Amino acid sequence: MPIVTIKMIEGRTEEQKRALVEEVTQAVSKTVNAPVENVSIIIEEMSKNHYATGGVRYSDK
Repeated sequence: MPIVTIKMIEGRTEEQKRALVEEVTQAVSKTVNAPVENVSIIIEEMSKNHYATGGVRYSDK
């Protein structure tokens, strides 16, 4: 039973997240030969002030 966690900054639409889940599920199913009903996806959204690169928070960009 594959479990995939996707961490991303908040702000995507429900349609984008739905498409992401569908496509990742298909890719995992095909790659590891797992039935799609056994593939679990967890989306963890972070606010822009909880993520930084290069010492700068995204909320400060």
